[in-house]
Amino acid sequence: MLTRLSPLSELATRLRTAQFPLATEWRAVDGWFRPWAAQSGLRDELRNQLRTLSGAQATKVLRSSRETTTHFAWCLLDSPADPFSFWLHEYKAQEDWREGYADSVHNHRYHFCTTILRGDYFHERYETTIDAGTGLIESARLRRRALCQAGDCATMLADQFHRIPEAAAGTMTFLVKSRPVSSFSLSFDPASGIGHRHVPVESRLGELADRI
Repeated sequence: MLTRLSPLSELATRLRTAQFPLATEWRAVDGWFRPWAAQSGLRDELRNQLRTLSGAQATKVLRSSRETTTHFAWCLLDSPADPFSFWLHEYKAQEDWREGYADSVHNHRYHFCTTILRGDYFHERYETTIDAGTGLIESARLRRRALCQAGDCATMLADQFHRIPEAAAGTMTFLVKSRPVSSFSLSFDPASGIGHRHVPVESRLGELADRI
């Protein structure tokens, strides 16, 4: 799928040939990602790639993509042999957002680097306090809030917490994600003060028969 796209092929090759485990050295990936994302023509390359997908390639993208409460997550590359995956996030109009994980204070099971291709959003980073008994977030304190615009880059590690409370309609971002480094993630609703623990559905399959 990436043979027509030299920028994506370049990044994929560099990640595949890294001489260290990506998940444990994600700061190095950030050092590669920022200059890579700054090159001209990235949007044109991505646009051309999507326009020239074969039927089989389009089916594969659709099968791996999903809708969240705030955006559509389009999977461009996710091979089991790779220690990373490539994604496009297409943000919905604000009036179409639904309350949920994506606009809560949350972390992820994986590390990621991202760049804004078009549009903008407000990005908030938080410090959290974890309840020793429940393992859930009991409080969150805003550390930094910034308006991020086209061309801006950011990196989030799996143990860092953030929130995107607002995004311009049509905002598009490109992300490279590591493989999961944790079996769960956490979220916190500042309005209600309620925290949640999130476990992916695939991890529950082995116990499904016992719960019937």
